[in-house]
Amino acid sequence: MMKKMISFVAILAIIFASNCSRIPENNDPVIGIWTNETIGSNSLTEKQTARKEWIFNDAYLGRFHSYTNKQLEMKTDFSWTQEDGVYTISYPGTDLLDDIVTLQKAEDGTVLKDNQGNTLAVRE
Repeated sequence: MMKKMISFVAILAIIFASNCSRIPENNDPVIGIWTNETIGSNSLTEKQTARKEWIFNDAYLGRFHSYTNKQLEMKTDFSWTQEDGVYTISYPGTDLLDDIVTLQKAEDGTVLKDNQGNTLAVRE
């Protein structure tokens, strides 16, 4: 009888402990896919497209992709923080500089702009 009671108490303790360790939900508006696409030409007949893509997740991490003419040029992870509406995107292990941006509403949707007012990316 005592073994059953100890087993029952152990099971209850595990259930209660697992209910206390919930991860807070992150509903930051930056979470999602953001892109920046430019089209240029390197000759009279040849167009060149460059696309950058940031995928922000709720664990303050993400994945960055850079394409040229639909060819993957770079893929790396990044981390991000937000303080007082200012987002800092860091690319550890790369030569990329941190991006410091704010989330702003624009005519064509929501955009990430740097401190000079240049658009880094548009929400996809």
